[in-house]
Order: sequence, then structure tokens, then C-alpha cells
Amino acid sequence: MEFNLNIGLKKREEKAVTMNDTALVFGSGAAKVFATPMMIGLMEAAAMNAVKDYLPEGFSTVGISVNIKHIGATAVGKKVYADAELIEIDRKRLVFKVEAFDEDKKIGEGIHERFIIDEKKFMSNLS
Repeated sequence: MEFNLNIGLKKREEKAVTMNDTALVFGSGAAKVFATPMMIGLMEAAAMNAVKDYLPEGFSTVGISVNIKHIGATAVGKKVYADAELIEIDRKRLVFKVEAFDEDKKIGEGIHERFIIDEKKFMSNLS
């Protein structure tokens, strides 16, 4: 099946950091700062949403790989955003450049891969 995707598709996702987004609450650390898993989730959401409107009905993407560096801490109450840009298409495998920022600085960067799935077929294979 052909997909109507092009290199360069972009999307931004943003949120305000709450206590529920911290490493302490998430369980990934002891600090009350934006948790790495939450940052990665924001990056994945940006990548997913960059292509979702270009896929046929019944198709979506799932994350298959993350290679991310978390390079800056962010306090509760700050706004954060993640940008994703589609940089490679290999049949159903999609590669995104992802970056995350808070109000003051870059806080993360890396590469995220997603795979296009037929949702019904994918879910039927789980049983």
C-alpha cells in the first residue's frame, strides 16, 4: 500500500509541566523536574501527530525505537514543547528528528522511529 507521506512533515506538541510529570512521581528519579519518560512521550506524540492526517482510515503508527538525550532539567510550572520532523521514509518505517525545549533552553534531542500499522490487523495479532 502507498502512503501519502513526504520528508519534512513537522509537528509541535506542548504542555505545562505539572507535579505528575516529574521524575519523582513517575518513579524514574528523585527530583521534582520534568521526567525523561514524559519528555520522550511528548516527542512521540509530536511524531505520531506529524503524519496521522496523511494516513488512510484505519492506519496509524506505533513507536519502535527511541535514541534520545535529555540534556536539560525543567522545573514544575514551566512550559515545554517537542518538535518532530520526518527525515526518512523506508516503506512503513518512519524516522523523525525530535527536539524538546522549555521556556529557556533546549532540553532534549534525538531520533525516534515509528512503524505504520493497519490497526485492526495489529490488534488481532495480540491475542
